[in-house]
Amino acid sequence: MVTATSIGSRVESLSSSGISTIPKEYVRPKEELINIGDIFEDEKSTEGPQVPTIDLKEIDSEDIKVREKCREELKKAAIDWGVMHLVNHGISDELMERVKKAGQAFFDLPIEQKEKYANDQASGKIQGYGSKLANNASGQLEWEDYFFHCVYPEDKRDLSIWPQTPSDYIVATSEYAKELRGLATKILPVLSLGLGLEEGRLEKEVGGLEELLLQMKINYYPKCPQPELALGVEAHTDISALTFILHNMVPGLQLFYGGKWVTAKCVPNSIVMHIGDTLEILSNGKYKSILHRGLVNKEKVRISWAVFCEPPKEKIILKPLPETVSEEEPAIFPPRTFSEHIQHKLFRQSQEALASTKEAAI
Repeated sequence: MVTATSIGSRVESLSSSGISTIPKEYVRPKEELINIGDIFEDEKSTEGPQVPTIDLKEIDSEDIKVREKCREELKKAAIDWGVMHLVNHGISDELMERVKKAGQAFFDLPIEQKEKYANDQASGKIQGYGSKLANNASGQLEWEDYFFHCVYPEDKRDLSIWPQTPSDYIVATSEYAKELRGLATKILPVLSLGLGLEEGRLEKEVGGLEELLLQMKINYYPKCPQPELALGVEAHTDISALTFILHNMVPGLQLFYGGKWVTAKCVPNSIVMHIGDTLEILSNGKYKSILHRGLVNKEKVRISWAVFCEPPKEKIILKPLPETVSEEEPAIFPPRTFSEHIQHKLFRQSQEALASTKEAAI
């Protein structure tokens, strides 16, 4: 049921209400606001380290030298950064535009219409339209609304909660999910070989064709009157094996690299790829799951389409693969199921928030 309370809880309605100061629940603590400047100026800057761009055109080249050069660059970016812009990735510009156009059209609907797809986190119904609830001790919120749903494999989807408007949403998103699953199958063998494993090993370890889940979260970041005080998404690492991100070419993604926050460039027709915690654990820390966050701005709405490739929650024990462990490099992660890893992260985050709340009160 759509209520005035649910509509009022959306960040979009706050943003469009004409407020000049944001509610205190959205104001982040000082230590989180380091390096928040003008995101448009930051994105133009050529100083300092830059997120690598990896051209996948030759990833399967018949010329062994050309192929190895491409694969080596991908592996190096996974080891050094854990995030990269992928170009010539094989997914057509036309399909990516359709996905973005359909997602934007959904968020352009009146809030009352979007509320028909509202999730209910309290009852465990996490798929659908929502906004972050305060789930930490400090009660802080993020400046975003979102739409979350499983998009692959097809038999794991619940199309009843997918947007029916616009009409192209289901077709375009389904096609894109299938293409991304193929892209993951291109990337994972290269990362396997980079660890000295057989080509198919990592794909098998994260669930294979039947069990690897692709979950899409469309992040909608409305204009914010005080962007220097808020975060669209707080600093975190992804729990996934891989995450693929499209965006509407409005900057906002920042990576914590070399002890500083680095603003990612907007690279046309690229897909941003993150290494997630799952691959960091399996590789015993050789591949990096980088800390990142999303900034907001006063001038433009930012939208991103993040697809998380996740292993099954209970079937697989995540731990460093035996081949990545030695006397010199012992296992740095304990064995856990994917579900246990999620719970561990949530517990740690709530403990950290509780500690910072106590410090603020002293």
